[in-house]
Amino acid sequence: MITPIEKVIDLGDGRSITIETGKLAKQADGSVVVKMGNTYLLATVVSAKDATPGTDFMPLSVEYREKFSAVGRFPGGFMKREARPSDNEILVCRLVDRALRPLFPEDYHADTFVTINLISGDKEDLPDALAGLAASAALAVSDIPFNGPISECRVARVEGELILNPTRTQLAAADMEVVVGATMENILMVEGEMEEVSEAEMLEAMKFAHDAIKVQCQAQIELAEAVGATTKREYCHEENDQELFDHIKAATYDKVYEVAKAGLPKHERADKFAAIKEEYVAANYTEEDEIPAGLIGKYYHDVEKEAVRRCVLDERVRLDGRKTDEIRPIWSEVDYLPGPHGSSIFTRGETQALATVTLGTKLDEKLVDDVLNRTTERFLLHYNFPPFSTGDARASRGTSRREIGHGNLAFRALKDMLPEDYPYTVRIMSDILESNGSSSMATVCAGTLALMDAGVPIKKPVTGIAMGLITDSEKFAVLSDILGDEDHLGDMDFKVTGTRDGITATQMDIKVDGLPYEVLEQALLQAREGRLHIMDKIEETMTEPRADLKPHAPRMEKITIPKDMIGAVIGPGGKIIQEIQATTESTVTIEEDGDFGQVSISADNADSINAALAKIKGIVAVPEVGEVYKGKVKSIVPFGAFVEIMPGKDGLLHISEIEWKRLEKVEDALKEGEEVEVKLIEVDQRSGKLKLSRKVLLPRPERKPKN
Repeated sequence: MITPIEKVIDLGDGRSITIETGKLAKQADGSVVVKMGNTYLLATVVSAKDATPGTDFMPLSVEYREKFSAVGRFPGGFMKREARPSDNEILVCRLVDRALRPLFPEDYHADTFVTINLISGDKEDLPDALAGLAASAALAVSDIPFNGPISECRVARVEGELILNPTRTQLAAADMEVVVGATMENILMVEGEMEEVSEAEMLEAMKFAHDAIKVQCQAQIELAEAVGATTKREYCHEENDQELFDHIKAATYDKVYEVAKAGLPKHERADKFAAIKEEYVAANYTEEDEIPAGLIGKYYHDVEKEAVRRCVLDERVRLDGRKTDEIRPIWSEVDYLPGPHGSSIFTRGETQALATVTLGTKLDEKLVDDVLNRTTERFLLHYNFPPFSTGDARASRGTSRREIGHGNLAFRALKDMLPEDYPYTVRIMSDILESNGSSSMATVCAGTLALMDAGVPIKKPVTGIAMGLITDSEKFAVLSDILGDEDHLGDMDFKVTGTRDGITATQMDIKVDGLPYEVLEQALLQAREGRLHIMDKIEETMTEPRADLKPHAPRMEKITIPKDMIGAVIGPGGKIIQEIQATTESTVTIEEDGDFGQVSISADNADSINAALAKIKGIVAVPEVGEVYKGKVKSIVPFGAFVEIMPGKDGLLHISEIEWKRLEKVEDALKEGEEVEVKLIEVDQRSGKLKLSRKVLLPRPERKPKN
């Protein structure tokens, strides 16, 4: 039996997290098991000894997978094994990747693979909040160079109290939840959703999370010391030429600076930057020379980055000529497409989103069958980022992780604005047609307009903005509505969405050490001003949802029936509900809700809905003695006829109750399929059988006088 090395982190509320190493997966460069209750994560890291020649970036791959065996379940599907990662697994990968990636040394270029597996779990302790800790701990006990450790945790606010790593039950009652990633000194990543909270409340949650992360980072430092992993491997993945860098900077910096402050459009600016590099190469090398293209490209990029940043910090001039807090021109339009149930275009500068809304029934819900989550979703948001949106000549190869992540942020921003009892399944699809700046925030704005255009009664409009930061040891500039280049060359990407009354979702990545909370606070306040400016702009297009759905949108009615009548509406083998749908050209779904059944009826027109509604009401109605019904003769027997007075409810019309005169045969007065008015004269108390009379509705013949 191997005795592992362990570190225990006390969460201060009776729970603890244990980090264990030395027992599993020992051939990996680093391996740990992180445990909290019944939740176990196995995290491993392996990094190549050398970098692939020509690689000038950090080739990091993070995988997070949840095993169905972890909770004693079989995977669904024909193959009965785990297949491609679910959206949830991809989102957790992104959370971990975004916190780890900035902390590898800039000159470390070896292929590095971080793999995190959920190997045991339960329905209460959420493993995604432990994934960042597990990945960092695996790096801590390895010899891989890493400027960590880091950790991640979730903070939720329930009834005004902040809770660290809440259970699933606690999270369901929260009005704010954020996942924060940080080192001992600095916050690196934030992602979460809120019910219209203030900027101060969000900062409080971030600080609360950071205090807990410091303890978790200290535990990793002590674990690394215990296993003797404080010395990291030596490497040499770059060959540098300081003389060449100095020469490139001297020859190009001033030219780059002039282009940076010229306020040019995206493609013209890119062409001029590229021309400066080409001119440098042409002026200093001939065709016979061996041109160090890799180093020239790297050093010219460094010059470009420095020139752009200095232009912002020293002159407060941005690449497109705007002020630091200025939003690009905005225009929007609704009802652009006649086919969808709602549509909008939102354009901000050189970023454009086309959003559509589709309304459906319960049958259109998304079935979620993740390892720890089996549910349905009635609100969907899908984000597409085709290559043509940035002018790239390449094929589109399916949905990327980036598209899933950006779509999820917009989904979280908007989902709580739909009424809880809204009967429709709603799908927003956002196609990015142009991109230079945050397309996920454009999706939020376009999605809001498309929902209102569709007549979805959202509580409030939501807008979003992406903030940036450029800083050095002395100065900083917070940038509103950042460009793509400002994101790439800057120190922060901070996306904030919200209504006029508060924040609904956020996503932040920080790429610089030592960022004070005061700077974050300024970014949040500046973001609020930007959000409200954008809100003013979209409300010039549309201020509130349409009063009614589009004419071609499906109509829906909901009624509540007793639970014991559900079977009657469905009928044997679904016969009755299928007949209702076929004859009325409607869609009918029934859902149990406690002691009742919730019946939803949808169709293209009101007549179909009313017809289906009448049939269902007829089935669930209780026949009343003394009432007159128009029924159909279903069958004839020697002693009378069975008449259907309501769907599925037959009564006996005895031969003696058909007419006042004596009949020899029922067929002398009635035939099958004939409609006839009858009165319910009795309900048998024991059997519930119905007794009908026709003759009481007919004039009684006068008696002939006796001779």
